[in-house]
Amino acid sequence: MLRKLVADRVLAAVGGTAFAVTPRLREAYASGDDEELGEVAMAEAARASLRLLAAEREAIGESADIAESEQPDDAAPVTGGPVYRRAVVAADVTGAKLRPDLDDAVVRLAGPISYQQIASVHVDLADAEPQVAKAVDVVDAADLGDTDAEFVLGDAEDHQLAWYAAQELPFLLELL
Repeated sequence: MLRKLVADRVLAAVGGTAFAVTPRLREAYASGDDEELGEVAMAEAARASLRLLAAEREAIGESADIAESEQPDDAAPVTGGPVYRRAVVAADVTGAKLRPDLDDAVVRLAGPISYQQIASVHVDLADAEPQVAKAVDVVDAADLGDTDAEFVLGDAEDHQLAWYAAQELPFLLELL
């Protein structure tokens, strides 16, 4: 999706779904300023990124365990395969509609996001890839309350997303 964003200069969120500081999110927290609530919305978006990675993996029929479990501990890392990093695009948009049927921070966008609306892009660093790949396998189970899966998800979510300016995105993608 990020490569398509750079190529087309527009991002169409899957199902128009995005995350924001909403009135319902404010009500869910007894305290917290907009910056803190923005971090909550960012965490929800990062988890949704895992779901997108899971859907992509399912579409191509891969599993994170294959490359890892078949390699000795001292083996060189497998290269050339898919990159599993969470990514969140922060943008300044208007016209988003609240989604009371979903989580507190979920909104539906009025339309695609242009490259000019992007404020920043947040992406996992390379050291997060093993945990993110494992989290991709269990994100649905974690959503359904599986405590073991939630623990695996927590390992990925312990990694902070790195901040990039929108104009840095093409260079970042070259490095992946």
